Amino acid sequence: MTIFSKIIQGEIPAYKIAENDLFFAFLDIFPLQKGHVLVVPKIEVDQVFDLPDNYLSELLVFAKPIAKAIASSFPCNRVSMITVGLEVPHAHLHLIPINQADDLNFANPKLQLSKEDLLAIQAAIVSKLI
Repeated sequence: MTIFSKIIQGEIPAYKIAENDLFFAFLDIFPLQKGHVLVVPKIEVDQVFDLPDNYLSELLVFAKPIAKAIASSFPCNRVSMITVGLEVPHAHLHLIPINQADDLNFANPKLQLSKEDLLAIQAAIVSKLI
């Protein structure tokens, strides 16, 4: 069982942003930028393009309002999406507010945020979900 499955099942705490029958979205606790959200399917599949077609097509539909809420919460040129998937063998989409391409560089140092910071980011995003 992956760490993401443990988060989905509530075995590991997370800063939940949204959830439906197929997906779970939560804050990355070691983000590249404030507002960095992970969108994870509730089934364990290693690579995003190995997801069943209905999951693959619904992934972006589920992520869309979250991306718009992130953009409304944090000044950025856009909310980028990236699927790296090397750190956890469970398909997932990163939604990251960016101002330049280098903001997506996973070699950059990750932000060290307090629990209070993460709660404030969570509240900001969730409050803007439509």
